[in-house]
Amino acid sequence: MTSEHSRLYYSCIFLHVSFQAVLGTVENSSKSEDTPCWLDAQLLGMLSDELQRCRSDAAPLPEVCQALDTAIYHCSLLMAQCPAAVNRQLCRHHLEAIMMPLKEASSRLSNKAGPAASQRSAGQRLRGWLGW
Repeated sequence: MTSEHSRLYYSCIFLHVSFQAVLGTVENSSKSEDTPCWLDAQLLGMLSDELQRCRSDAAPLPEVCQALDTAIYHCSLLMAQCPAAVNRQLCRHHLEAIMMPLKEASSRLSNKAGPAASQRSAGQRLRGWLGW
């Protein structure tokens, strides 16, 4: 995996975990399902900016771009209605719809190295350990 792919991979992981934390906050709220969801719009804006940056960095990778475009779409829908214009159920739906393509993008990026690359690195490590 190149350093660009690695950085993009970890950015996607960061975003997934961040949106997962936001979802945890929504789910742990003691309010009823039809109560408006009050997310931190500034936090969502920062995550959206990072999502846009990742999409820009993924330009040479169409399959990753497609997943990030889906995440951006749902993030934009959520931000257009936040704060307090969506109930908790719809908020959860959008957050899950953001996280799923982020997980897909991370998976696609982790497969970029492929089995041959991992075998080479293992072989190189073995040769280094043996002093060859």
